[in-house]
Amino acid sequence: MKGTIFLFSFTVLALAFSFASAYDPSPLQDFCVAVEEPKNAIFVNGKFCKDPNLAKANDFSFSGLNIPGNTNNGVGSNVTLVNVDLLPGLNTLGISLARLDYAPYGGLNPPHIHPRATEILVVLKGTLYVGFVTSNPSRLFAKVLYPGDVFVFPIGLIHFQLNVAKTEAVAFAGLSSQNPGVITIANATFGSDPPINPDVLAKAFQLDEDVVAYLQKLFGGSN
Repeated sequence: MKGTIFLFSFTVLALAFSFASAYDPSPLQDFCVAVEEPKNAIFVNGKFCKDPNLAKANDFSFSGLNIPGNTNNGVGSNVTLVNVDLLPGLNTLGISLARLDYAPYGGLNPPHIHPRATEILVVLKGTLYVGFVTSNPSRLFAKVLYPGDVFVFPIGLIHFQLNVAKTEAVAFAGLSSQNPGVITIANATFGSDPPINPDVLAKAFQLDEDVVAYLQKLFGGSN
């Protein structure tokens, strides 16, 4: 059964990306295995390419997504992202992959955005309440997912996943960028360095300044 679910999951991800145009620029060669940029070179929205004649199979391979992530943290979740930094062969191909682990009941991948990628999520194990919010005027699209279910989060929109079952949950996600980026809303808002002026946050969220100070301290955004 597990093997069937894994096969189904990766088939969905493969089909999704084969029929969709990648957000990243289309490649102009078969591949461009990423290497560290040469000294004093100009960084141009991506990575520099290895000589194709020196490329190896390992440049296009990554191992370890069968290993559960550590969910012993404040939000009870773990994201193992395989982007161009871990898999150099992804460079210029416009895709990346992530494994998501959730602690039993309450494990949360908190509200966040990917500024450069649409995400498609496939649930392998457990029960997740997921959703995203549109731009103003805000509208919530959310539902409960079970093993084998798929959900799409459009590029740049706030989205989340919450484990609503008493067992651990696992999902895989495909993203339409080799380096999708992530902005976790609470961390970015209250934990920026240097911190955002508390007056801004107090008025924006209609909070007492003492509450703002507490949140900034909690998320590490205060001196």
